[in-house]
Amino acid sequence: MAGVRQFDEAKVLAAVLDVFWRKGWEATSMADLAEAAEVQRGSLYHAYGGKEPLFLLAFDTYAARFQDEARKALAAPGARAALDGFYAVAIRNMTSGRPSRGCLTTKTATQAEAVGPVIRKRLARLVEDLRQLVREALSTEPARSQLALPPEDAAEVVVTFTRGLAVMERIEGDPARLRRTAAALVTGLVREDA
Repeated sequence: MAGVRQFDEAKVLAAVLDVFWRKGWEATSMADLAEAAEVQRGSLYHAYGGKEPLFLLAFDTYAARFQDEARKALAAPGARAALDGFYAVAIRNMTSGRPSRGCLTTKTATQAEAVGPVIRKRLARLVEDLRQLVREALSTEPARSQLALPPEDAAEVVVTFTRGLAVMERIEGDPARLRRTAAALVTGLVREDA
């Protein structure tokens, strides 16, 4: 039947995501994606139109999964537990794989000139969505009263700090050090009397 895809789209997107995550935007070719997905390159072009649409679909899968895990972690009662959980999710995400793959968002953002405006906008949307999740979690009681900063400012610091953790993961590759650094930030954000 014409127009029916002859492959499992979920499997293709998972394979494509893995390649982009490991190799980065610039180093990934359509041939790499076709090989990983076990689909002919022409079939990928026909189904998705090219590298950018494939990346966006794979990134949306990645972003939805990460946001879901972050939302669950941030539901913990109190500011310290919510932030500790959030950073546990972020660090686990960036240290996954063997060797670790790093943070897909930060890895892609460092290639901003190459990726173009559509992908940059999608990266920015994920970061803003994360700020909103953190802001909402820290605006509830008792979290709000436990913070050394207003929830809006704390959310900005928390999400911006994840970008720094992602860079340090690439430089040092030490998950234990990332956890200690995140714990130190949380200690600075949550008042001692909380």
